Amino acid sequence: MITQGIFKANDIRGVTEGPEPEWDEAGATAVGAALVDVLGLTVGDRLVLGRDMRVSGPRMSAAFTDGVLSRGVDVLDIGLASTDELWFASGRLDLPGAMFTASHNPAAYNGVKFCLPEARPIAPEQLVEIAERASGTLPEPAAVRGTRSEQDLLPAYADHLLSLVDLQGIRRLTVVADAGNGMAGHTLPAVLGTQDLDLVGLYTDPDGTFPNHQPNPLEPENLLDAQAAVVEHGADLALVFDGDADRCFVIDERGEVVPPSTVTAMIARSELAREPGGTVVVNKITSWSVPEIVRELGGEVVITRVGHTFVKAAMAEHDAVFGGEHSAHYYFRDFWGADTGMLAALHVLALLGRSELPLSELSRDYARYVPSGELNSTVPDAAAAIERVEQALAGRGAADHVDGLTVAGDDWWVNVRPSNTEPLLRVNVEARTGEMMESLRDEVLGLIRR
Repeated sequence: MITQGIFKANDIRGVTEGPEPEWDEAGATAVGAALVDVLGLTVGDRLVLGRDMRVSGPRMSAAFTDGVLSRGVDVLDIGLASTDELWFASGRLDLPGAMFTASHNPAAYNGVKFCLPEARPIAPEQLVEIAERASGTLPEPAAVRGTRSEQDLLPAYADHLLSLVDLQGIRRLTVVADAGNGMAGHTLPAVLGTQDLDLVGLYTDPDGTFPNHQPNPLEPENLLDAQAAVVEHGADLALVFDGDADRCFVIDERGEVVPPSTVTAMIARSELAREPGGTVVVNKITSWSVPEIVRELGGEVVITRVGHTFVKAAMAEHDAVFGGEHSAHYYFRDFWGADTGMLAALHVLALLGRSELPLSELSRDYARYVPSGELNSTVPDAAAAIERVEQALAGRGAADHVDGLTVAGDDWWVNVRPSNTEPLLRVNVEARTGEMMESLRDEVLGLIRR
């Protein structure tokens, strides 16, 4: 069983648990067979597969594997993995990949993220074709069934990340690491556990029921434990990962969140020092601070739509050295243009460890505007709500529809867009002053939620 609603803009995501699942093992088998056909894989080709800690992961990934094997294609199963570990496997082995995860969604969900060899994103039209084929009649099995093998790539993944950032000689830091019972609990010991750091681990046991807090660091309530732990332990910073550990939020020594756009600007400066004149990719709702700083440093800026498919494509097209999104996805050319929260964390540790300043002061120069953060609203008619906002702001700034609606004045901007993964309307506002941001934020939310 499979419903069309699980096919999102960038991946698959839907309920697998409870009385009304949106897809099941039969649906996963159909997706596996459909993926093989859409990618044009043939007998003897291989695909690399990973999964996160969700309760439905073993049965759903096994069913998916059966669909791939039925088409004569082999599966290399790397087992429990973070999403960026799957990207690493695809890049290292030059294989297409599938990662069973629902990222930050609640425990009842599961999904799949796909990639082409070298962690390149599949095209949106390929995902549409997968949806069409998986919803139809399954093809006849191939004459020769594929084979499944296993390989542990965690040590190689850790070695690769640590080869990209030099942590030798930095001052000893106390680091709170909140894995949220997600896959960072699997990768943290291999990466940071080998370094000269004082680590304070929170919820590092992978548990797909998420007994402590939801695996979504975009929601402020899911950062509270890490914020409290930083203050309690006198730590230099905290790192908070989402469920599949491809995103990392950073909290300073005061327990305050360092906005992901600020982290993007910090890492961009580091990468542009290594490659002067390089290109940095940001999405439509990344802070204006980032392109301002990149251009001041002599770099080039490419702005794209929100979502890893679009950012990865832009990274490849422009041979960008680095990319960052407001949602704490960070992309690196040295990581096949893919996103990795752990590599971003290593960069922040290196920058902080080589500075005598606390993180709050080190990051201050990279934040030139006041952001609202992403604010979500459930509305009965998203298009009508966006239209109300556009009419109210008409004549006050330049409007475009590159990604939802963006209206920009001289020192402020507003973006309203539908979520790619959930039935929500997302609002982001940024302005030169807090007073201006709050006024615009309240006006826009009032129009949307009336």
